[in-house]
Amino acid sequence: MFTYINFSKLFLRVFLAFGVCLLFHLVLNVNFILSFLIFFPLGGCLLISLISSENKTLLKTIGLIISGIVFVFSLALWVNFNKSISKFQYVESIDYWFPWDSTSSTPILLGVDGISLFFIILTTLLIFLCLLSSWDNIKSHCKEYVLCFLVLESLLIGVFTILDLLVFYVLFESTLIPMFIMILIWGSRERKIRAATMLFLYTLFGSVFMLAGILYIYWVVGTTDYQIIVASAAFSSFEQRILWLAFFLSFATKVPMLPVHIWLPEAHVEAPTAGSVILAGILLKLGSYGFLRFSLPLFPEANFYFTPLVYTISILGVIYTSLTAIRQTDFKRIIAYTSVAHMNIVMIGIYSFNIIGLEGSIIQSISHGFVSSALFLIIGVVYDRFHTRLVKYYSGLVHIMPLYAIIFLFFTLANIAMPGTSSFVGEFLILTGSLKENTTVTFLGATGMILGGAYSLWLFNRVVYGNLKTDEDHLHLKYSYDLTKREFYVFFPLIVGTLLLGIYPKIFLDPLDASVLNLIFQLK
Repeated sequence: MFTYINFSKLFLRVFLAFGVCLLFHLVLNVNFILSFLIFFPLGGCLLISLISSENKTLLKTIGLIISGIVFVFSLALWVNFNKSISKFQYVESIDYWFPWDSTSSTPILLGVDGISLFFIILTTLLIFLCLLSSWDNIKSHCKEYVLCFLVLESLLIGVFTILDLLVFYVLFESTLIPMFIMILIWGSRERKIRAATMLFLYTLFGSVFMLAGILYIYWVVGTTDYQIIVASAAFSSFEQRILWLAFFLSFATKVPMLPVHIWLPEAHVEAPTAGSVILAGILLKLGSYGFLRFSLPLFPEANFYFTPLVYTISILGVIYTSLTAIRQTDFKRIIAYTSVAHMNIVMIGIYSFNIIGLEGSIIQSISHGFVSSALFLIIGVVYDRFHTRLVKYYSGLVHIMPLYAIIFLFFTLANIAMPGTSSFVGEFLILTGSLKENTTVTFLGATGMILGGAYSLWLFNRVVYGNLKTDEDHLHLKYSYDLTKREFYVFFPLIVGTLLLGIYPKIFLDPLDASVLNLIFQLK
């Protein structure tokens, strides 16, 4: 185990390597950056597979450095991004051969626009923080653990950059495999088998319909190239509605929306802390990203037709899951239900069909990635010390863990959309955008902020304030210690991101403008 001094030296060396990589990109203007982001973690997997499983420190160090390098290169996407154009940037072409037609090759296009840019950066940041947060926690199967995260990183970056419907589907579904393994092996209780099975079956069931829709599009248009389909496809009203429903079943399960949300609390409770971070911070965003990238531009007429359905399900999701969160007794299950509520607010913003609501939905998705990830990490900190997630066993942590209490308070306020935090910007834009379309939906959606204050502040009050539990309560809280340096390093980037997005959102909104305006133009 590293001492504080040794760990600080490692942290400094890692970020020095990051800086060198960023300088390399900026000076040489690497043109294959998307391919690098996708395949570099896979190359790291090959390197890790050659290392003995007994050398856990080396395995974790290599995984941390690889994910950190990928994070820095993803920041380079932001640095060089041209915010004045709506078309895809950093476009690359990769040839592949259909197995049934070996004489012809079809290029797979990779590209990034304002909609996908911040999802990529959020992915690379959270993967890095997950590996850092797990440094002392993973005692068994360390090699497999690091491999799962690096493979998942490659798949997720591929999902957010691919411009081919069929390959998107393959990558979209492939993300289930590392997550399934993660819950099954490193889950905390015997129910982990049930949770992993629910995750797999629920999401796979919805995606079968999307696959059928993609095959139908290929049969009609003759290609699965996203840009060609958007530019040339002219589906009838009936075709749009059927295809929209096929895609909706898949993306709604990922968001998740009622009634296909049941898998999420189970998966969160049984997953390791880092698994919950990835699940809430990134995997749920695949649903909102799918609506923005595919459902809105491909089926414009059907979107307007089904808007009342989306509004109804979203409002029910916000109110029902918020009320359900209040009555939960498990720390993780509370945050899991709040994630469902916040992602359903995102859906209201997406279906406002105006630039304010759409940009608010993207900002809220990124904010949720910061805040919910931090809250699950906060749970992980006390779980590592006391090995329970039942709220009734916690009280008075402010007396022995003051720094922990401050960070917990910060993200609790962010979770209820306190002004100055990222969630306030996202929810304010969503409600402003939806107000132009439907005042009733806006009013009912705003109840989520009120209920959010109820469950968030009540949870914080029960855990942090009050008297310390005694030994008779089966928890030796008086012998605990505050956050370690490693744990603080994990929270620090999330604090910075939450404040930066809350205080100066312009740097996030500017890259979105052109792409969102183009999306609205496609809807018209």
